[in-house]
Amino acid sequence: MEKQLKITYYHNSGFSVQIGSSLLLFDYWEGVDRCLAPWLRVTPENLVGYENIFIFVSHPHPDHLDPIIYTWDKKGLPITYIVSMDTPIGTPGKRIAPLQEKELTPDITVKAYKSTDLGVAFLVKAYGLNIFHAGDLNLWHWKEESTLREIEAAEKDFYDAIEPLKGESIDVAMFPVDPRQGNLYDAGANHFIMTMKPRVFIPMHWQERPEVAIEFSRRNKTNLTEVLPMVKAGTIANMSFTDPMLNIHLQEPPKDLSELPPTPMRRLSPYSLDGEDDPFQDTDLPVEFM
Repeated sequence: MEKQLKITYYHNSGFSVQIGSSLLLFDYWEGVDRCLAPWLRVTPENLVGYENIFIFVSHPHPDHLDPIIYTWDKKGLPITYIVSMDTPIGTPGKRIAPLQEKELTPDITVKAYKSTDLGVAFLVKAYGLNIFHAGDLNLWHWKEESTLREIEAAEKDFYDAIEPLKGESIDVAMFPVDPRQGNLYDAGANHFIMTMKPRVFIPMHWQERPEVAIEFSRRNKTNLTEVLPMVKAGTIANMSFTDPMLNIHLQEPPKDLSELPPTPMRRLSPYSLDGEDDPFQDTDLPVEFM
């Protein structure tokens, strides 16, 4: 059976995943001084029409938790916040700790995993697709600065955090590739790809250096994992999953408000679409897995 979703990239580690009539929004942040262009921001107006809106906050670092998200539920939208246990007291939302699992709807569940920084990582199972957002889960060490003991400790923490994920099937993973770490900036991402073999891996948290995500993607795709750089705010990836095929269609973001489509994007079914309603009939990035 064909399954479809639509991913939109915003800034840093911020993504939305539209699947069926539900929207999953991860670690939304509009950037320093709200640098995200106004026509690319999430607003209450473009959240209208979803049956369910789930907003995930992996941890309280400012680049993963934008306070603006808490203004949207004042508009009567069907919003549920899912936040890490270490978010500040009084923060709205369902709090979740590592290895806890919550049913959000009969078709959507979320399980949290330990991070190697603050907070948690999320594995969301929705309509038969598994979506992983790492938050700040990564192999955090700096080869040029860390001692051997610090590197060994960081590796152990990371491998221990990944261990409970083994055996899970992951369709889409969003994971940090932070160039501030120096020569081994991609060690965690490489290990995740080799260990978990997600069907699609999207680099994030690349510190406004898109060339890092692009080069990582060029070097690290495998026969089992398509590595997809989404480096411009507002980029959309429509994905269609069938076994053994994966089709991806990338849509470039508008440069200004005048380029926005005159009507809202249609909702995608979690199942197959056919005929003229199929948004993937012009797909130009087929990937076949043997």
